[in-house]
Amino acid sequence: MLIRETIEEMEKETLSPYATLSVNSRGRERDEVQCDIRPVFQRDRDRILHCKSFRRLKNKTQVFLSPKGDHYRTRLSHTLEVSQIGRTIAKALRLNEDLTEAIALGHDLGHTPYGHCGERALNEAYKAFFPKEADALSKEGKEFFVHSEQSVRIVEKLEKDGQGLNLTWEVRDGIRNHQTEGKPHTPEGQIIRLSDKIAYVNSDIDDAIRAKLMTEEDIPKEISKVLGTNVKARLNKMIHDVITHSFDSPEIGMSDEVYGAMIDLRHFLFENVYKNPEAKGEEVKADRMIKELFRYYMIHPEEVPAKYYSYESTKGDSKERIVCDYIAGMTDSFACHKFSEYFVPQSWDGEDL
Repeated sequence: MLIRETIEEMEKETLSPYATLSVNSRGRERDEVQCDIRPVFQRDRDRILHCKSFRRLKNKTQVFLSPKGDHYRTRLSHTLEVSQIGRTIAKALRLNEDLTEAIALGHDLGHTPYGHCGERALNEAYKAFFPKEADALSKEGKEFFVHSEQSVRIVEKLEKDGQGLNLTWEVRDGIRNHQTEGKPHTPEGQIIRLSDKIAYVNSDIDDAIRAKLMTEEDIPKEISKVLGTNVKARLNKMIHDVITHSFDSPEIGMSDEVYGAMIDLRHFLFENVYKNPEAKGEEVKADRMIKELFRYYMIHPEEVPAKYYSYESTKGDSKERIVCDYIAGMTDSFACHKFSEYFVPQSWDGEDL
C-alpha cells in the first residue's frame, strides 16, 4: 500500500463523519496522476506555499501602509495567523487539517498592493473608464474586482505562467467563499471564514496599540467583558467558542454572544483604526497611484508584460481584466516603482558640459 493510501485510510478511521476526506474530493479541473505520498489536499497546500503569488504577500499591506517598524503585520503574516487558528480548530473538531491549511494559505493570494485600499481603487478606476458596464454590475450586486475572486483566478489561470495550480474543487471553493458573505460548502472552508475574522480583529488591535492609535482600555467594556482584555484572552475565547459551539456538528459557528461581541469589535476597529486619518492618511496617495496605474495601462497596454496576454487561460479576457491582473499582483514597493517610472521625472546622467 502506498503512503498516500495509508494516510487516506487513517483519515477514514480518525476524522469526524463531517470531515471532508481526501478520497472524496470532487477532484481537479485537469486529471492528474496521484502522488504516492501526499493526499490531494496536502498537495494543494504545497503548491500554494511554493507559488510566486504566495511569496509576494510578504510585501503587501495588511492594514498599515509601509510601516516603519519591523513588527507590524503584512498580508503574509496575516495569512500564517489565519492558517494556525484554522488548523487548531480543525484538529480539535477532527476535521481535515490539510484542507483547512490549504484554504488558509490561498485565501488572500489575490489581494492588491495596499490591501483593501488598492481593491477599492481598482474598482473605482474601472467605474471611471466603463460607467455603463459598472452600473450594470452594480445593479446585480457585483463589483468588477473582488480579491477573493482574484485569488481563485490566480490559482486557476495566472500562476505557473498561465497553467494555474490545478487545485481541487474544495480548496477553490474555500478560497472563493472566505469573506463574510461567502457560503463555503465544506466545514473546513467555514473554519477559515471565521478564522480570517478572528485573526485580523486581534492582530489589527495589536498593531494599532503598537502604533499608539489606541490602548486596550479604549475598547468598550461590554466587548471586553465577553471576549477578554488582551489579545491572548480574546483569541483563547473566540477559538474555544468556535470549537465548543461546533463540536459534533456539520456547521461551523460561534455562540450568539461571542459572535456578536466579535462583530461589535470589528465595528469599533472600523471607526477607530480603519478610518483613522493618522493611520490611513497615506491611503489617499495609494488610491491615486493605483488609479493612475490603471489608466496608464489601459492607454498603454503594451507596457503590461506580454505574457499576460499570451496565456491560453486568459485568451478572450478583456484588456481591463488583464490590466487588473497585473496591478493586483504587484507588491506595494513594485507599484511605487512603476508609478515613479511612468510619472516621476528621472535623473538624466548626461555628458558634462
